Amino acid sequence: MIRTILYIGAGSFAGGIMRFLLSKFIQNSTPGAFPVGTMAVNVLGCLIIGILYGLFEKGDLMDGQLRLFLTVGFCGGFTSFSTFIHENYSLLNNADFLHFALYATLSFILGLFAAYIGHLLIRLI
Repeated sequence: MIRTILYIGAGSFAGGIMRFLLSKFIQNSTPGAFPVGTMAVNVLGCLIIGILYGLFEKGDLMDGQLRLFLTVGFCGGFTSFSTFIHENYSLLNNADFLHFALYATLSFILGLFAAYIGHLLIRLI
């Protein structure tokens, strides 16, 4: 059990750092207050987890510890749903209903689409 927790923790550590760096890079490269950095990271995380689970469906390609490291750990640390919710709350709190609707809707639709594409890509290989 301790070993599993360490694998998940290591993955989460790496994913969290990657989320921070990539989100900040994208956000700083984009004008305006729209939280495109977090949205991009969440969509990319959905694509990654779709690819991983697509690989897992292909066969026994990875042991259980590596699967936990990549999915629960890395993807869990990389995606940032709590940040997403807080940013939506802030948009609503500031009565920025257009950006709220756009951000929430696009994040959900693009994330679902990215997960689907991840599975599809692996099925086609």
